Amino acid sequence: MTRPRARARTRARARVTILGGGVAGLSAAHELAERGYEVTVYERNERFGGKARSFPGPADSDGRPLPAEHGFRFFPGFYRHVTDTMARTPVSSERSDGSRSETGAGAETRTRAKTVADHLVSTEQMLQAVTDGDSRIMTTDRPRTLAEWRDRLGSLFAGPHVPPDESAFFVDRLLTLLTSCEARWDEEYERTPWWEFVNAGAMSEGYQKFLAYGVTQSLVAMRPEVSSTRTIGRIYLQMIRGLFDDRVHADRLLDGPTNDVWIDPWVDYLRELGVTLHANATVTGLECEGGHVTGVTLVHERDGRTNEERVESDYYVLAVPVDVARRLVTPTLEAAAPALADLDRIETAWMNGLQFYLAEDVPTVRGHGVYYDSPWALTSISQRQFWSAFDRYDGGGDVEGILSVIVSEWDEPGIVYGKPARECTEAELVTEVWEQLKRHLNREETVLTDDLLVDTFVDPALAYDGEAETLTNDEPLLINTVGTRRFRPPADVAIPNLVLAGDYVRTETDLASMEAANEAARRAVNAILEREGDGDRCELWSFDQPRLFEPARRHDELNWRLGLPHPGAASPVLWKGYRRLSDGPRAGLAALTRGFSGRK
Repeated sequence: MTRPRARARTRARARVTILGGGVAGLSAAHELAERGYEVTVYERNERFGGKARSFPGPADSDGRPLPAEHGFRFFPGFYRHVTDTMARTPVSSERSDGSRSETGAGAETRTRAKTVADHLVSTEQMLQAVTDGDSRIMTTDRPRTLAEWRDRLGSLFAGPHVPPDESAFFVDRLLTLLTSCEARWDEEYERTPWWEFVNAGAMSEGYQKFLAYGVTQSLVAMRPEVSSTRTIGRIYLQMIRGLFDDRVHADRLLDGPTNDVWIDPWVDYLRELGVTLHANATVTGLECEGGHVTGVTLVHERDGRTNEERVESDYYVLAVPVDVARRLVTPTLEAAAPALADLDRIETAWMNGLQFYLAEDVPTVRGHGVYYDSPWALTSISQRQFWSAFDRYDGGGDVEGILSVIVSEWDEPGIVYGKPARECTEAELVTEVWEQLKRHLNREETVLTDDLLVDTFVDPALAYDGEAETLTNDEPLLINTVGTRRFRPPADVAIPNLVLAGDYVRTETDLASMEAANEAARRAVNAILEREGDGDRCELWSFDQPRLFEPARRHDELNWRLGLPHPGAASPVLWKGYRRLSDGPRAGLAALTRGFSGRK
């Protein structure tokens, strides 16, 4: 992946205003600026990066801020768009204006890397933690020996936690997906909940916990009862591929705080390309007349003062989250671009993080920890082992480790206060998450103790409303519920000078993520390039499908055209019959055993 040179401006290029400085907005700015367009970005927060940004956390004993995140960033193997952009973003120890980063932290690390993609490091393991039974550590590199293959398959399909026949049924469901044509994915599987597709209601508790829920809710905040098979199935297959295919990384993380090693160098590069970036600038209105956007209004906050500004441009990229886009879309905009009319029908959920700053490092596992018996679907990363310059963020030696945790389930009661996460105060949230972690990790030995805690930090997007006795969330996350893909607009809407970029836009990735945001930005830029008659389009990728199953997919395409079901559609019915046959002898044997033992 090579970085194209910024095009010389031999003729006047169109002016493009980008509303939103998260991953989508910065990605659009990157592609446009490298092609010589005049780009201005407006971001409502003080820092660029959107939900991906890091920010100053609590102060250490010397008054310096500890690093904090919305939640840890992870880059699975199927991420190609965002990692391509990262590989085209050079690293410099100094900013374009000659200054260092705010604290100077990360500058030394950046000089050793050529691009921000060099700050991606691979994980080696995944902790599958439970409170009852055996927790497991799964390696994430490709298995080499028969024993490694056996261990990998056992970890994937829950080993002793799930009956073998149920594991075999789940494998059958995955094979059905692998041999299904695109039309069936787009139509049938989009309307089918994952819970129903994998027949979870007829299975054991272990099957439901480890396979139906699996890592889907923990890592992508999707409830299997309401999320589409199209989305979960595609992501599940891509994540499994990363565990077996040497050509891709199963999972990668950043080797430092997100802004230090990714976002800030990215912003520096965009400024070098001539992009103008405004922070603390909130878009408050989109003006539309004659089927065109005629201007936008913005509110700037500088030095405690608020100023309103009206901006006109040749093109506008709406790169704000879907909940913000809803507020900006007027009846006039809807009339001009009917694809915007259904934004209210797109659903969102919460996926927010906490950081625990520890007096001693606790490297729980060299990768993700997934806590299967946590009612709040917790996942974690122990950061120190991945941060190459951790001592720069250690609070003068007070902090030896950072445990970054994400909460993906906000409606189930916790184990301490008996309240859902969204009804807890920030302090209760911290206590509850800490206790859920201890219940999983402190089984055979004590891993976490209260005296390890130096400080904690809760995502500032969360705020407790004392009157309503509930948390509010300023940065919710799109979820792909059944049948809602048709409500998500394309990047190229019917308004000639407006395009959309954001993880809610219809993409191949089809998942609320940095990857979808980057892909949507590329599609938005391609729409502008097409209208400008510019053939230098942004590259787009599709998910890789195993060629082994291509003949079966073609056969299923014929079945689909003929209105016939996939042969795998019979599996749940066959399972029901199998259960009746197998449960009969089991029940008889159980009764005979009770008779011999004298039990009723």
